[in-house]
Amino acid sequence: MFADREDAGRRLGAHLRDVGITASVVLGLPRGGVPVAAAVAAVLNLPLDVIIVRKLGLPTYPEVAMGSIGEGDVRLLDLTLIGEVGVTLAELAAVERRERETLERRAVTLRGGRPRRDLTGQTVLIVDDGIATGATASAACLVARRLGAAHVIVAAPVGGPDAGVRVSGADRVVCLEQPAGFQAVGAFYRVFDQTTEDEVVRLLSESRERP
Repeated sequence: MFADREDAGRRLGAHLRDVGITASVVLGLPRGGVPVAAAVAAVLNLPLDVIIVRKLGLPTYPEVAMGSIGEGDVRLLDLTLIGEVGVTLAELAAVERRERETLERRAVTLRGGRPRRDLTGQTVLIVDDGIATGATASAACLVARRLGAAHVIVAAPVGGPDAGVRVSGADRVVCLEQPAGFQAVGAFYRVFDQTTEDEVVRLLSESRERP
């Protein structure tokens, strides 16, 4: 469906422009969402920044989210799943501590020591490379609200048919494609390589230099 994240971002940005969506800033979700967000920001001629969130994976199946955390001590938990699987408080605390350390380190690295953007009263466009569980996008919405955002739009190139209801805290959710057989984000990209921190730093720097 998409050649790579840049292609997906250009197509998503063109769609957002065509339907008249406006915002003050594009906020990418590191790491994979940032190349998409950078292309969206270029199409819409908007500044680019990041909102840093981390998935809390199950201790036995780390790819399955039992919740998420974000900057500003944001924390969202899927208590139903945690109860069904039998995750203990100690296991949850260990996962959260590890992911919080990664989040704080990444915030310093990606922004190069610069402070978070002031979102007070702004309309923000949060972009990821896809919406699966909606956990990280929901955490990002909560972060944006706590930083003062007045309106929050979440956009992604692809998501499940129920992507809109999976994301909490957004005023609007936009997905270019919502295939009935959706299972994994990467299945809809021909190239879906891991995005490096160096690439994210470069994209943020290039956005700041754009007129």
